[in-house]
Amino acid sequence: PKGVMNEHGGIVNRLLWTQSAYQLTSLDRVLQKTSFSFDVSVWEFFWPLISGAKLILSKPEGHKDGQYLKDIIEDQNITTIHFVPSMLHVFLESIDLGDCSSLRRVLCSGESLRLDDINLFKEKF
Repeated sequence: PKGVMNEHGGIVNRLLWTQSAYQLTSLDRVLQKTSFSFDVSVWEFFWPLISGAKLILSKPEGHKDGQYLKDIIEDQNITTIHFVPSMLHVFLESIDLGDCSSLRRVLCSGESLRLDDINLFKEKF
């Protein structure tokens, strides 16, 4: 969206670093919910594929619906998901303690992460 070209080497470097740091396995399930024009979609698509994890595709615009996200995470046993902090906030407001228990990795980027949302995350998980 910003018109910046990502080069193959940079993408490979990011994917290899992410796998080294977070170590997906064949038991993991990653929810791909980001528009393919957004840079995060690159790792959402390719990280599970290079690591043997399962890639689950959400419906278009599903990331804007907290109940839909809760349902797909629970139905598909999603272990790994990415949020921009504003969408994390929407998601956290739609779940209760004990929901989405399959999640093991919740990654955030793209905006400032508010302390209130960090505390709310800790309460819910």
